[in-house]
Amino acid sequence: MSNRMKTRMSFKVLVVLVLALCLASASMASYRPDVVARKGVVSSAHSLSSYAGMLILERGGNAIDAAVAVASSLNVVEPNLSGAGGNGMMMIYDAATGSVNGLAMSGAAPMGLDPKKLSAEVMKSTYESGYTAGVVPGNFGGWIAALQKYGTMSLEEVLQPALEMAENGFPVSPGLSSGIANAKEEFKLYPTTANVFLPDGEAPQPDELLVMKDLAKTFRKVIAAEQAALARGASRTEALQAAFDRFYKGDIADEFARFYQANGGFFTKQDFANYKPIWHTPVHTTYKGYDVYSPAENTRGGIEVIMQLNLIEAYDLKKLGHNSAEALHLIAECIKIAKADVYEYVADPAFTNVPWAGLSSKEYATERRKLIDLAKAIDYPVPGDPFKFQKGEAEPTTVTAQGPVGPEPDGEECTTSFYVVDKFGNAVGCTPTLGSGWGTAVIVGNTGLFFNDGTRSGSTSPYPDDVNYVGPGKKGLLNNSPCMALKDGKLFMIWGSPGGEGIGQTQFQVFLNVVEFGMRIQDAIEAARFQLTASPDFYSRGAKISIRPENRVATAQIDKLKALGWTVSTYGEFSSSVGGMQGVLINQQFGTMAAGADPRRGGYAVGF
Repeated sequence: MSNRMKTRMSFKVLVVLVLALCLASASMASYRPDVVARKGVVSSAHSLSSYAGMLILERGGNAIDAAVAVASSLNVVEPNLSGAGGNGMMMIYDAATGSVNGLAMSGAAPMGLDPKKLSAEVMKSTYESGYTAGVVPGNFGGWIAALQKYGTMSLEEVLQPALEMAENGFPVSPGLSSGIANAKEEFKLYPTTANVFLPDGEAPQPDELLVMKDLAKTFRKVIAAEQAALARGASRTEALQAAFDRFYKGDIADEFARFYQANGGFFTKQDFANYKPIWHTPVHTTYKGYDVYSPAENTRGGIEVIMQLNLIEAYDLKKLGHNSAEALHLIAECIKIAKADVYEYVADPAFTNVPWAGLSSKEYATERRKLIDLAKAIDYPVPGDPFKFQKGEAEPTTVTAQGPVGPEPDGEECTTSFYVVDKFGNAVGCTPTLGSGWGTAVIVGNTGLFFNDGTRSGSTSPYPDDVNYVGPGKKGLLNNSPCMALKDGKLFMIWGSPGGEGIGQTQFQVFLNVVEFGMRIQDAIEAARFQLTASPDFYSRGAKISIRPENRVATAQIDKLKALGWTVSTYGEFSSSVGGMQGVLINQQFGTMAAGADPRRGGYAVGF
């Protein structure tokens, strides 16, 4: 029996096991235990994708190999949230060197886009969804770059679980069924989308098998490019580059360009040929003996987490008590202050000088901390001047991957996140996205792919004089920010979340739950949390800031927040509006690991 057949049989068996586990868990309380393991863990937003990653680990692959299997599987089972046509950020811990590396998988707006020709009203409808919206796919190129630099398996091997599900069908979850039904009228506008997601004109029912033949064909094309290169005697790295080139410069890119030109879009083939993923040094800080890392480049979530930790480090948070009004107030003030700076200074580094070192410096945090009043909620502050704190600090460096050379609306579910640790000690955190739910809502020609709608307001600023305003060749501002923490130079924690505007806020709170309040990873994930919202938005000076906790926060504490001057409303008990956290903790004493997954969005962790 061939390895491919064995993989298919193993995956089918695992699908049956996962469905049985899901049915069994339906009668359980919302609380889950940690998933503990010694040889490897995978935590993602869908059980089938977590098992896809586990299959790769069991077959001898490392965390990077497994990560591509998870990402491509999520393309199938969560097509509304991410995919090869989307964008994202990846963080990789290399156990051999003890280094943490950032990978920006972000494509730019087409060069043919000209926002100066459009009014603000037309801008919103033009760049939000449809044929004139979207940015170049970034995730597929990121998968290839990660495999080239750190992986051990072929593209054929790691795509096999996703290919199996796309080609032969997978059971639709209730959430996906509902998501398709809610988008039904929009999908009818785009025949290529309706052909996939509205068989017989209706949304698939829960548990119905959904087949994605065109997506499977795209996966087969890039695999064929790799295998043909290997047959010619190419190295593994060169063969992976052949797959990259077929996607961005070959017949797949031809189909992208043909489709958009036929439908009045802005993309040309050169837009895709220009794309390269970017390796970069993450932003970094220390927090009470931990080294914390998060992505730089065109994402605000990472620097936000770093700044929030710097601000709160001076306080005895544990003494205030978990989810007390005093603790919630302090955490919220740190978020508020960080956002004022982030929305002023962070955008695509190719178009602006981002003061990474100043923003992440302890000295700047000391200066900005003076704004905090423990007795009352402050107004949304004006930005500070981080450029004063740049001197003597190292800037994040970027290296464009060259191939074979050795704000989202609150509560919108349009992003996913996953985390992998292998038996060698390597780890991957990744937060991929389509921007809004379903991205542009258009399946691009016969490729089976959605593009990220990174030209929309949310990924870009709605204000023409802002540095993050949409523009040709410009990358929208992501909030994706998978984080890593080391203790004594060794991996301690990896964690991250989808959740639009709340991503950095959620990651901040969960880290504090672990480090300050001593929670295990699943408890830290499930604990009640909150999100700050802004009216009209966080770009606007003088915006009205509100706090919205889940209603498991005690009523007495909510009343105290109101007394401190906060405008307060509550979410439900477990709200997907505050994200869908995944994470892994490493027990350095015993060499074991524990993974957690958020029940708010159906997350699932597995280990062995």
